Amino acid sequence: MCHPAWMSALTEAQRLSDLARLRRVRDRIDREYAQPLDVEALARGVNMSAGHLSRQFRQAYGEAPYSYLMTRRIERAMALLQRGDLSVTDVCFTVGCSSLGTFSTRFTELVGVPPSVYRRQVADSEAGMPSCVAKQVGRPVRNREAPVAAPA
Repeated sequence: MCHPAWMSALTEAQRLSDLARLRRVRDRIDREYAQPLDVEALARGVNMSAGHLSRQFRQAYGEAPYSYLMTRRIERAMALLQRGDLSVTDVCFTVGCSSLGTFSTRFTELVGVPPSVYRRQVADSEAGMPSCVAKQVGRPVRNREAPVAAPA
């Protein structure tokens, strides 16, 4: 059965509206990554159900909202660990994680080494490297897990 033209236009308008709301969610995560955020709160902020938001976000950006949030947090944690003036625990709480165990596990999944090892490796490897190069080389891997380094 064919849909009338007005039905197709309505569907397209809804799709564009959903994309705009998804961008608002992504922008909010980028801005407020250190705040306590959960999918339900993000969904309420754009008048969507948590399930619908998760499905649509994954379809649009290739990963779930929580995964995107954790990637933002780990990126920021990497930068803080590179500075070297905060403990791993301080970094964990500064980027909005409430569990050191979850933070360390996710960091290891994305980066390939635990946060303490990362900080030590960065200090050794970035000596003399321009910061713009170090930043690009040190970005976490998104949408696939990094291979875990063999214990030394």
